[in-house]
Amino acid sequence: MDKSKQLKLGVVLSYLSMGINIVVQLVYTPLMLRLLGQSEYGLYTLVASIVSYLSLFSLSFTASYTRFYTKYKEKKDREGEERLNGMFLTIFLVMAVLALVCGMVLAQFPKQVFGSRLTINELDRAQVLMRILVVNIALTFLTGLLESIITAHECFVFQRIVVLVSAMMNPFICLPFLLMGHTSITIVVVTTIISVAKLVVDAGYCLRRLHIRFRFDGFDVSLLKEIANFNFFILLSLLVDQVNWSVDKFILGHVSGTKAVAVYGVGAQINALFQLFATAISSVFVPRVNQIAAQNRADTNVRLTTLLTKVGRMQCLVLFLFSSGLVVFGRYFITNIYSTPEYAQAYPVALLLIVPGLISLIQNLGVEIQRAVNKHRFMAIVYSVMAVGNVIISIPLAMWMGPVGSALGTAISLVLVNGLAMNIYYKKKIGLDIPSFWKSILSLMKGVIPPAILGAVIMKMVTFDRLVVYFGWILLYTVVYCASMWLLGMNADEKSLVKRILSKLKRKA
Repeated sequence: MDKSKQLKLGVVLSYLSMGINIVVQLVYTPLMLRLLGQSEYGLYTLVASIVSYLSLFSLSFTASYTRFYTKYKEKKDREGEERLNGMFLTIFLVMAVLALVCGMVLAQFPKQVFGSRLTINELDRAQVLMRILVVNIALTFLTGLLESIITAHECFVFQRIVVLVSAMMNPFICLPFLLMGHTSITIVVVTTIISVAKLVVDAGYCLRRLHIRFRFDGFDVSLLKEIANFNFFILLSLLVDQVNWSVDKFILGHVSGTKAVAVYGVGAQINALFQLFATAISSVFVPRVNQIAAQNRADTNVRLTTLLTKVGRMQCLVLFLFSSGLVVFGRYFITNIYSTPEYAQAYPVALLLIVPGLISLIQNLGVEIQRAVNKHRFMAIVYSVMAVGNVIISIPLAMWMGPVGSALGTAISLVLVNGLAMNIYYKKKIGLDIPSFWKSILSLMKGVIPPAILGAVIMKMVTFDRLVVYFGWILLYTVVYCASMWLLGMNADEKSLVKRILSKLKRKA
């Protein structure tokens, strides 16, 4: 399959995978909340958020592999590719061992890690959960490298199918165990087993289908230093990003306990599902960004701005629908379908995380552009300042307002950094035409006005007393949104793309 078809099918499969994953999570998570209970779910969420910090070393190197691979690809240096593969595999193996050792050491001190608000039984379970999740993280280090290799070769179809299958396996295997009375420990065991299976499948594809080879001789020390320097600021960016999205749970665990963490966790889970919409499109354009940067033509900045705008508008069309829909229908969904009334505060938590985060999600491809042109240091520094500010703001707000206060602290930091600082940097230092980008994005807002008016009427006048009424209004809102965007927001190229997709679907039917 040629690269163009891989790209198009990759986007389609990304949304298919995302859609199925969201449906599964919307069904599975409420069941898990009820079967585990608020305290147990909060404990599971807290431990997972702490252990996730260990994965940052892996993510920093997977983010850089495509950039260095593209350089060798442009030169058609097969031997250089094999040595690069060997170097990255060695690095990942070392990091996996370090993560395993560090995680096991931390697991020995659960009270110091998770705080004194947890009971003795909760601390014992947290220790077991942490040990299993640390093993899972170590496995994902190697999987991350293999996924980076597959992405660099633009084999999006296989990659999205594996993601789709693995996302479906977890709830289908875990649910019977939960119904039999098993706890969160069983969930993380199943997750680890699926990680092993995914590692084996990805390894088989890389070795047999892509014929990837690893050479461990003649490591280029200068290249290793360049990778280390490049990765340091990616790691710093990922670390502070993780702090901003996870520190609230850590703070709540210390000042309020597991029930507050559970409430925040529901809002954060909805935000995580929402973020899938942004990454579904932008992730398949990472190789394209690196190719444009590696070619280093006179019009590089123009091409990058065009691509950023094209992808940003595609993301907006989806993100505006779901973010506005969450405002209108989210409260009833969270308290009556996704969870129970005791999780009512999860609605403002979700809004405070999602709405300010729209700016960075729309410009998600900009992060890859920074890395491709090796100008991602500023983002790491400014995100570090944001992380410190977030912690300082969120602690008193969490003590005063609970989960909503923690989310408010994160929202303030997101607006200041992503809305202001990063856009100035994109224009002044990277050379992207940011005024043109936002002018194009704002042109879509005309299509938001009619559904916004309808949404205001629904919130003011409609009572959802039955599910059929609830989903009927959602359907009407979606139809109005799509029609309004078609008539008032979308440009000719976007309409042409939709027509081609519908035409192909019609022929296949």
